[in-house]
Amino acid sequence: MATRRSSWSARSRNARANVPLMPVPELETSRLVMRGHRREDLEDAMTMWSQRDVVQYVGGHPLDLEQVWTRLLRYVGHWALMGFGYWVVREKGTERFVGEVGFGDFLRMSVPELCGAPEAGWAITPAAQGRGFATEAVDAAHRWLASVHGAERTICMIAPENVASLRVARKCGYRVWTQTHYRGEQALLLERLYGPMRP
Repeated sequence: MATRRSSWSARSRNARANVPLMPVPELETSRLVMRGHRREDLEDAMTMWSQRDVVQYVGGHPLDLEQVWTRLLRYVGHWALMGFGYWVVREKGTERFVGEVGFGDFLRMSVPELCGAPEAGWAITPAAQGRGFATEAVDAAHRWLASVHGAERTICMIAPENVASLRVARKCGYRVWTQTHYRGEQALLLERLYGPMRP
C-alpha cells in the first residue's frame, strides 16, 4: 500500500509541476455548449444532484448544498492541478442545464485498477435524458482529451444495474475489462482505448 500511495503522490506532483494554469476550454457540439463551472451553476447542480434518479447509482442518496458545493470546487481544482476536469453542459440557444461531463483523478486507493488513466464520468439531469445528450457530450470530451493530452486510455466505473450509463459508455468506445467493489457495492470497470467513436 505504501508503494502504491507513493506512486500516486509522485504522479500528482508531476501533474501539478507540468500543467500550466489555463482557462477551462469551451467545447461545442451540434446541440451543446460545454464550459467550466461558475458560482451561478450551483443552483442547477443542486437541483440535479438532489434527484434520486441521478444519485441512484452514485452513492444512492441525494446530495445537500454543502456536498454539491464541494463537488463544484473539486471540478475547479481538477482543472487547476491536473489540466483536465469536468464541464457544465448546456443546450445551445436556450442555455438550459443538461448536466456535467468530464474526467477526474480521484485517488481511489481502494480500487487500484483505476490508477494510471483519467477516469471519465457524466451525470445528466432527468429532464434532458433520453435525447442523446450524454453520448454527444462524452464523445466531445474524449476527443478534446485525446487531442490536447494525447491520452491513449481512459477508464470509468459504472454500477452493473446502471443500464443507461453502460449504453452511453459502449457507444463511446468503452468495454468492460474487470469487476470490483467500491464502498461495498459491486462495480464494473470499463476502459476506452483511443480511436474513433464506435457505432
